[in-house]
Amino acid sequence: MPSFKPVAALTRGLDVLRIVNELRDASVAALHRETGLDKATIVRMLETLEHEGYVTRNPSNSGYVATGRTLQLSRGYDLHHRIGLLCEPILTEFRQAIGWPSDVALFDHDAMIVVQTSRETGPLFFNRRPGFRAPILETSIGRAYLAFCADSERERILARLRPRTDPANALASDPQRLEALLSDVRVRGFACMDDSYSDREYSGQLWAMAVPVRDEQGILATLNIMMLRSAVSPEAAQERFLDMLMTNANRLAHVLRHASWG
Repeated sequence: MPSFKPVAALTRGLDVLRIVNELRDASVAALHRETGLDKATIVRMLETLEHEGYVTRNPSNSGYVATGRTLQLSRGYDLHHRIGLLCEPILTEFRQAIGWPSDVALFDHDAMIVVQTSRETGPLFFNRRPGFRAPILETSIGRAYLAFCADSERERILARLRPRTDPANALASDPQRLEALLSDVRVRGFACMDDSYSDREYSGQLWAMAVPVRDEQGILATLNIMMLRSAVSPEAAQERFLDMLMTNANRLAHVLRHASWG
């Protein structure tokens, strides 16, 4: 237990910086919706962050974007990179076997962070590079994690997401619908990307299926396959790829569980 109360101003400032980073181009109004802070406080936080060099104004609109200086905050943390290197050989082999790219993602506070991908340059590269933060409730990697994590962890995650009003987190406030969806994931053994997310991010052209990377001790990560909707239907993907997807998830679980982290 901490020996002091958290510094509220610092907590608010970090929240603002985190949301600016997540939204990529954040207006004061968007930050107000996401954080619940009053706009005057948000402006003061932004001006302080701008003074310190962590955010800057977008010259084409009234939004704020994170600067390269924010990278200094993560220099001492390389766990995701190290995990990505461990996963790379398996992902490369898997892509060669099925012809479609995959991502390995870890849960990170309120999102899934892609730590390795087998995407190459081309139509399926898009923006899912290592480090990409994917929403939990709309993506296959997020839904697979939520379905198979411990009940207590799931409730903590949903408690963080419920106050948010953006469409990506709407399911957090609809427990019956969410539990029905997650129950279906558990029965089938895999999760699918939400159609609304596909429409918004990929013009409806892509979809994904994902499974948990887990062992008897619990869930470690999730593994997906991303496919063109016009080329592979969910039914065909389940028949052709699900067994291989689960096999490679088991391989990843073994590698991650037995890795030496120094």
